[in-house]
Amino acid sequence: MPHAARALATLFAALFAALIAGDALGQAREFQLDPRQSTFEETSNFAEGSDEALLAEARELIARGEAKSALRILNPWIRANERAPNPWLPQAYLLRGDALVIQGREFRALYDYELIARSYAATPEFLNAIEREIEVAERYLNGLRRKILGLRVQGARNTGEELMIRAQERLPGSPLAERAAITLADHYFEERKLRLAADMYGIFVQNFPRSDEVKRARLNQIFANVGAFPGPAYDASTLIEARILLDEYAADYPAETVSGGIVQGLADRVDESQALSMLETARWYLRRGDESSARFTLRRLIRRHPATSTAREAFRVMQDRGWVEDGMAQPTPEGAASEATRP
Repeated sequence: MPHAARALATLFAALFAALIAGDALGQAREFQLDPRQSTFEETSNFAEGSDEALLAEARELIARGEAKSALRILNPWIRANERAPNPWLPQAYLLRGDALVIQGREFRALYDYELIARSYAATPEFLNAIEREIEVAERYLNGLRRKILGLRVQGARNTGEELMIRAQERLPGSPLAERAAITLADHYFEERKLRLAADMYGIFVQNFPRSDEVKRARLNQIFANVGAFPGPAYDASTLIEARILLDEYAADYPAETVSGGIVQGLADRVDESQALSMLETARWYLRRGDESSARFTLRRLIRRHPATSTAREAFRVMQDRGWVEDGMAQPTPEGAASEATRP
């Protein structure tokens, strides 16, 4: 047996002997591995039957995956102490929640985690409870269904979304809030809830400007705004925001603008969509008989988006109505448009 393996076996044997000795003395004892010396050091020594000893036993059972046995300890203890100001209650609620999660009853566990989050914000268990809720939320957002009569039949994505929002409200600016924000934004993006995704990415960028994910979040925010545009017959505010965000992104990441091609592709798409919106506006003016407004809109379209196919369509509309003046050049894919096109 290699020396390292023999040493590890010796350590576990010593730990087992110590636990037996603790039981013989009527005490619950906890040990922690010291990585610097490769030895176990005793961290707690609880009197048998004490609250600390009972919770330590439940924690050990949970660590071994024996959730049912842990709940046999925790449930009666919580019932006996939940109406008294017992300092061990937050830990008991957290342990019970963990045991329920092991049993696949994560929705029931949320009641215990929420109780800690609402009533015990000053305790060490508060952060753990929020993290547990985020973990459950991630599973729900990834498609895990809630159990109904023992069967996972009810969708729970709305619950997952709500838990992510609560985590950000309760721990603003924290690493857990950062994790919740980017996870929720990505979820909205993947589910094609693009307006929500754009808003959530915007919140993430504002709250966590130094995050490693901020560059991707900014780019996805632009994609979401472009994708949220319902068509040329509708409000183009999302395109306007996408154009602003795109210009800011290009200014902050000039190297990617040149080499990646993504930014240019987005810019072309935004230009085309904005041009289509303006063309639809011009046609609306024509249907109302307002030719002067339609002519002004078409000229502005060609001036602002000369490289688009929509600009060439707008030029043809002007030609058909005899609105093309001398010296007015036809727009080209390269964006060559005469100065004469300026109104």
